[in-house]
Amino acid sequence: MISEKDVLILIPAYDEENRVADVIRGVRRYLPGTRILVVNDGSSDGTARVSKEAGACVINHPFNLGVGTALQTGYKYAVQNGYQYVIQLDGDGQHSPAFLPVFIAKLKETAADLVIGSRFLQGRNSNVPFMRDAGNALFGIIVSFLIREKLTDPTSGYRAFKSTALNFCVQDIYAFDYPDADFLLTLHRSGFRMVEIPIEVLPRTGGQSQHDGLRPIYYTIKMFLSIFIILLRRKSVK
Repeated sequence: MISEKDVLILIPAYDEENRVADVIRGVRRYLPGTRILVVNDGSSDGTARVSKEAGACVINHPFNLGVGTALQTGYKYAVQNGYQYVIQLDGDGQHSPAFLPVFIAKLKETAADLVIGSRFLQGRNSNVPFMRDAGNALFGIIVSFLIREKLTDPTSGYRAFKSTALNFCVQDIYAFDYPDADFLLTLHRSGFRMVEIPIEVLPRTGGQSQHDGLRPIYYTIKMFLSIFIILLRRKSVK
């Protein structure tokens, strides 16, 4: 049995003043007894203020450190405060809180350490831009080949962790700007198990995506290099 008091909802947010409060209220609707942590990653707007007003606990980064660091801040908070499970979702409103009970149910029934919400497990999602869809498919093929398991959405930010994986993620080996394909490959090579569940994403209603402009080029090059470096390392054990 999973108690809601054992679950931390983690929301990394950067300049999401106009959207994050709705996300927090949505979480309250589906999991009213859970603690919600917003990691405000150096926002220049009122993200921290509206998150507190909506009832979330807030940790502020002094400046923008990136989504990977924001997530690790949340993982460290969870471990230090004894949470057994973390479910992370984005602060831009694209991840519907309606799927939170599905994550809880899957955590109960699976032996996996990580549950990934996949936008593509049941086919292509029309709310995902074509270039992101194509990039995700490419890295999905690469990771699936390397781990000998099919993963359809290695770039999904809607995930649930058990304490086993959380304790690994607070270590120095976690150093991911974008904890996507390279992160999942690292987890697998360290003996952790993962499983996907189908989710849907909602259209972005505003704000700036981390994949705007030339960022997809940087992301793609960095991800290939990161995967290559991971393959050169010796496998670790959890």
